[in-house]
Amino acid sequence: MEVRDIIHCVDELEQLFDQQWMDSLDERKRKELQFFDVRRDPGRRDKLASEDPAEYAKFYGNSKYYAGAALCEDYVERWIENHAPGKVFLDYACGNGRDAIRAARAGAALSIGLDISRVSIENAKRSAAGTVNTGNIRFIQGDAENTKLPSSSIDIIVCRGMLHHLDLSYAFPELRRILVPGGKILAYEALDYNPIIKLYRYLTPHMRSEWETSHILDLRDVKFARRFFETGEMRFWHITSILCPYMKSALPLFNAVDRCLTRIPLIRLLAWIFTFELVKPGGR
Repeated sequence: MEVRDIIHCVDELEQLFDQQWMDSLDERKRKELQFFDVRRDPGRRDKLASEDPAEYAKFYGNSKYYAGAALCEDYVERWIENHAPGKVFLDYACGNGRDAIRAARAGAALSIGLDISRVSIENAKRSAAGTVNTGNIRFIQGDAENTKLPSSSIDIIVCRGMLHHLDLSYAFPELRRILVPGGKILAYEALDYNPIIKLYRYLTPHMRSEWETSHILDLRDVKFARRFFETGEMRFWHITSILCPYMKSALPLFNAVDRCLTRIPLIRLLAWIFTFELVKPGGR
């Protein structure tokens, strides 16, 4: 399929996701939409940060831990820069659109961001305005389990911290459908083995949607993905570096320790984050 045909299809899809479409979503998806419309509202976030720091910490306090995730962040950025040029790229459940914007800057023939949250899509459009060539980037509100994108139309997909918001029995077949033969996916997900991190999630349910809390991924989900895809490189990230917010100066040491620990087969399952590649069979 030609890029111009995909652009035309995406532009048409943008007109479909209206109030009637939102009303047609099942209860689980409506809850996810509402949760992220609130969580990603920049006005609400800024107001809480300036007027009620305690309430801000209650809802957004986990964001401080991402300061320790630089190694994984760099890996994802390089992966996009290496794979996006000249390709049709999808930022799947794109949030505020940073990976779609990065792919567009890297030279993607077309970069698409899709998310169920209208607030997220509006944020992404604002972030992209004036920073990338708007001719090769599109953001649309949609259902990640039923994207309505054309079959075999996407070359490269990044799933950043969002598969645990989906029913994988719908998401994986949909990803396979829209991906071209030989197309690649990079998934970046929290890992559900570390007991301390699991306890933290249990004690802070207000930071997460109801579905998310009980659907953090583990290796059984990767095994399930193999029903639909071939699997590529898997990496494990960040065991000690999660302590970075409390000892920022020690981050280089934490990273050095983690490079060793994440190579040990059982110890690496304590990682906070793991990444894995999926490839649609049939490519040359």
